[in-house]
Amino acid sequence: MCGIVGYIGYEQASPHLLRGLEKLEYRGYDSAGICVYDGKILDVFKSKGKLKILSEMIHGGADVKGTVGIGHTRWATHGEPSDINSHPHLSGSGKFAVVHNGIIENYIKLKEHLMRRGVKFFSETDTEVVAQLLEYYYNGNIIDTVIKVMSKVHGSYALGIICIDNPDQIIAVRKESPLIIGLGKNENYIASDIPAILAKTRDIYRLENDEIAILTRSDVRIINTDKEEIKKEIQHINWDISAAEKGGYEHFMFKEIMEQPKAFRDTINPRIRGDRVVLDDEINLTPEQLKNFSKICIVACGSAYHVGVVAKYIFEQTLRIPVEVDIASEFRYRNPIIDKKTLVIVISQSGETADTLAALRESKKCGSYIISIVNVVGSAIANESNDAIYTWAGPEIAVATTKAYSTQLAVVYLLALYFGDILGTISTMDYNKYLSELRLIPDKIEQILENKENIQYFASQQFDNKDIFFIGRNLDYALSLEGSLKLKEISYIHSEAYAAGELKHGTISLIEKGTLVVALATQEDLFDKMISNIVEVRTRGAVVLGLTCEESTEIEKCTDFTFYIPKTCDLMLPSLAVIPLQLFAYYVASLKGCDIDKPRNLAKSVTVE
Repeated sequence: MCGIVGYIGYEQASPHLLRGLEKLEYRGYDSAGICVYDGKILDVFKSKGKLKILSEMIHGGADVKGTVGIGHTRWATHGEPSDINSHPHLSGSGKFAVVHNGIIENYIKLKEHLMRRGVKFFSETDTEVVAQLLEYYYNGNIIDTVIKVMSKVHGSYALGIICIDNPDQIIAVRKESPLIIGLGKNENYIASDIPAILAKTRDIYRLENDEIAILTRSDVRIINTDKEEIKKEIQHINWDISAAEKGGYEHFMFKEIMEQPKAFRDTINPRIRGDRVVLDDEINLTPEQLKNFSKICIVACGSAYHVGVVAKYIFEQTLRIPVEVDIASEFRYRNPIIDKKTLVIVISQSGETADTLAALRESKKCGSYIISIVNVVGSAIANESNDAIYTWAGPEIAVATTKAYSTQLAVVYLLALYFGDILGTISTMDYNKYLSELRLIPDKIEQILENKENIQYFASQQFDNKDIFFIGRNLDYALSLEGSLKLKEISYIHSEAYAAGELKHGTISLIEKGTLVVALATQEDLFDKMISNIVEVRTRGAVVLGLTCEESTEIEKCTDFTFYIPKTCDLMLPSLAVIPLQLFAYYVASLKGCDIDKPRNLAKSVTVE
């Protein structure tokens, strides 16, 4: 959701804040603002729209003096995008300034309470309640006041706070929403995510729930709500700075598509030793526990949920255990039937996805064993799982995920082989075949990327469609869900994914002359059935893009355009077939002139329900 940054040091704060916000704009881009203590007042500058508008307003920060400040880039939840609703928010007298990521669930009750006592509000946001509460309860001790306010507000929040009475401090607070502390020399930082501070420091603390950080120029102290000091280990970030930069590409999304061969290798190579998949260093789950599970539940949101749908097919075929896949926001409210005999696998790129984290906690209450597949080391989901398997995808900046999806799938394959070996459900011949093919996937992704111009050409013929449908069967249907989502996320074209066998049950009524249908036909056993479905839609006037494996050239008889992917074992075909779907979405959005890395109304990390 929103992005927070803060700086305290001896240099001018505003350029640091703007540079940090630029790296966080993928988290929110409805509006942006900064607040800097100029020696007399908390000086606030903010604007609706992209960060560029704010930066031009203050001439890259040159107009704003002061060495302590906080900044924010917003993804609107309460109140429309506007100058007034932009963060930072000031308390009534200007004593406190606040930036906030998350949602204050009881803000209406708190706002009414304060208004009855004469407090005047200026914005529609839930965040302003925090600023006004700080002033209302202020007793001269900022830490006592912050703790008091924390006891009053309910919901999820990461806060950056400056008080005019303590101008040489920044106070940072976390509950559920991510917040890190960057440790510099005679300067320190707060940020929602690592890219914001990567150019200045690689040493960080990760705040946990209900922790309060007090930052000065020379020191960072972390306490809990009982004011007990908390000792933390410094985490050193090993990312190459270029990993968080575009590196000559026009968009982060395209860069991240092109990074997928490397990201896939980085995920699988450390876990393959000789002729075995080895996860013993990462998984504490014993063979006895694994053999005792009666089912697997996979819980995730968005593209991670689509990975889960693919995983259902893979796990059921290789492990012969029933698998349920749930959207996390639905899972926790349907009173799921899970217990200690249930293995729950949660999938999240950020490791902070609010609904997924809530589902994890619900599962733990029921006694289930939790394995998480995450990208961010030390994230809330990773920390609260019994076992966490990291994808090692590196930073993913574009809102529409690509390499996170691919690396999550890679972990699914690793788990299938590892568990199948323990359970004895995969024959030696199949195990060796799957492992051999897994090693070749990155090379085959590279082959597909080398032919990307073919997809670009087809996109140039079809980017003005109003409706696009994706159809497939089995794993191809599971992958169709992701292809459809990717397209609608960044191109704003209405698209839907359907199981091809359901066409005659109503869906085919949507097909008319010129309707584009993307037909996935990679599964050899289902190829003939897919040909029949393609003929059905083409007979009704559809334009068909066929996606299939090399040598399946028969499809050309009933498609308008065909893209071929290299052959691999059926279970791993989604890792190859997803690449042209990502490219198609990218090229269509590019031809339409869309803001690809920052699509409207979307944010990278959904840290509120």
